[in-house]
Amino acid sequence: MPKQFWKGSALLSPVPAALVSCGTLQTPNVLTIGWTGIVCTHPPMTYISVRPQRYSYDIIKNSGEFVINLTTAAMCRQTDLCGVKSGKDTDKFALCGFHPVPSHEISAPLIEECPVSLECRVTESKELGTHTMFLAEIVGVDIDDDYIDENGRLDMKKCGLMAYAHGEYFSLGKKLGSFGWSVRKKKKRK
Repeated sequence: MPKQFWKGSALLSPVPAALVSCGTLQTPNVLTIGWTGIVCTHPPMTYISVRPQRYSYDIIKNSGEFVINLTTAAMCRQTDLCGVKSGKDTDKFALCGFHPVPSHEISAPLIEECPVSLECRVTESKELGTHTMFLAEIVGVDIDDDYIDENGRLDMKKCGLMAYAHGEYFSLGKKLGSFGWSVRKKKKRK
């Protein structure tokens, strides 16, 4: 089947529709970030890419800390609002009914309503054109007790996470498999 060729663009999808919190408990701010992901397992490393014109840019650049908060489908409207409103003019925590709570390892607050939050400390930044990439170590992960199963594991199916793909938000669907399931040997019946 033939494919159309388009010039290079930011079309890798889906990505998390993440809320990044920064600042302090007394002066929290939040912005929506789609450009994020994992870059290393040991040590656990991530990144976010932020336009220098954004209000949060200087907060993150000066503090060297931020929290990636994973969002749920039920938070779609608030997540979008945090991407189109500026913290310079708006208290987005109040506007969205979010509650900032203390992190364990950094001064930037978590968002209480998010099921999973990754506490991050910037290790370097790199200007890439329209965005600056903040490379960061994940120094802690905070998980709502409601999403921990009876074996002490994170049950992602319960989280109801949301993704972003090419300008649109999507609810994540059913589990299709797990890493390595395609080659795992079946247990013999007794």
